[in-house]
Amino acid sequence: MKFSLWEAKRLLQLALPVFFAQIILVLMSVVDTMMAGQVSANDLAALSIATGVLNPVIFSLQGILLALTSVVAHCHGAKDTKGIKHYFQQSLFLVAILSALVFLLPLITPYIFSKLGAKAEIINTSQAYIEYVKWGVLGFLVFNVYRNVSEGIGLTKVTFYISIIGLLVNIVANYIFIYGKLGMPAMGAAGCGVATSLVACAMALSQIIYSFNSKKLKGHWLVSRFEKPNLKSMFYLTKLGFPISMATFFEVTLFACIPLFIADLGAIMVSGHQIAASVTAVLFMMPLSLSMAIAIRIGNLSGQQAYTQLKTAIFTSFCLAAMIAFFVALVTFIFREPVTYLYTQNEQVAQLAMGIIILACFYQLPDALQVAASGVLRGLKHTQPIMGITFVSYWLIGFALGYVLAKTNWLVAPMGAKGFWIGIILGLSVAACLLLLSVRSRLAKMVTD
Repeated sequence: MKFSLWEAKRLLQLALPVFFAQIILVLMSVVDTMMAGQVSANDLAALSIATGVLNPVIFSLQGILLALTSVVAHCHGAKDTKGIKHYFQQSLFLVAILSALVFLLPLITPYIFSKLGAKAEIINTSQAYIEYVKWGVLGFLVFNVYRNVSEGIGLTKVTFYISIIGLLVNIVANYIFIYGKLGMPAMGAAGCGVATSLVACAMALSQIIYSFNSKKLKGHWLVSRFEKPNLKSMFYLTKLGFPISMATFFEVTLFACIPLFIADLGAIMVSGHQIAASVTAVLFMMPLSLSMAIAIRIGNLSGQQAYTQLKTAIFTSFCLAAMIAFFVALVTFIFREPVTYLYTQNEQVAQLAMGIIILACFYQLPDALQVAASGVLRGLKHTQPIMGITFVSYWLIGFALGYVLAKTNWLVAPMGAKGFWIGIILGLSVAACLLLLSVRSRLAKMVTD
């Protein structure tokens, strides 16, 4: 296997629009936080609690549908347009089922919120946010189905443009519903829920309009002669996407749980961790976008059965992931101080956050390699190992070691938040090794078959 400059350029062409789209989606969350925070601390707390419960659910559903990207990429490589149409339509049926399940969530959240011990006012606002957001879930998932089809055939730029539309709608809708403008009542953080639903619907509508008017996609054929629900195909998509969904869930909940376990160590410890987590979440968008591009490219080549070129693309993917990791680590190390002081002026919090950010530099390489390997496995439609590997690596190894280092004196004196981050480094390293071995095993099996 050798590094291919052409493959590297192709991967970057696919990844860069996805990266900018992901950054804009992150900015929507930042806008919500900033605008709700202008109302009151209670509204900011309510938004934090509501999204803490809702986001793992939404990201998990999005992970299930992410399987469609690999399936479409494979069909596109094999020039199987009937297959693309079939799985697109079955995905819409699957979306209807998943959206119905989300409608049940507000029945459960009051019980969850009651166990958190928050004020009644905060709980009521959090519940209102959930009630409003549920109406936008259908639009969000439909957007993802169309997005996955577009990206599966290599059209990644459209997601960037539509995310800009979403950001603009988010700002305007937040202004109207949070602060009570244009005759609307001032709803505080609950208004973010209304805005989020409107954003989801606007992005879904934009994606559909693009699909119908795109000369490359010509989306009318996707919805012509609609098939009946096919349980076998829906189960296949779910089976392929569920490991991706659970891997996302394991990672999201890992970072969500750490603040809960260090809460008794004081506000400075939690704040320092939160700043580092926020910075690294943005940086993670680079390897994540590359992983999405890898899944598309590998899916195309797998569908074409171009196995020699496939091996070259895989090797190039890992080389590119390593290069990006070193770049991100270098930038993170150099700019850690000015970036940290954008978040806080508290010297103790800043010093702790910068110490954690330095630790984060060390996990950039294993993190980039493990998401790249995950992208390869998705492209090969071999997702089964992903769930087990991520659970063992993130929780049984990473979190367990992190807890021991952070909260006990079994190995060393309690390290606080830094202990959890050292655990994360080891967990991601184990995940990278196991996923790379899974890629190697799968390639060997493809050759023998």
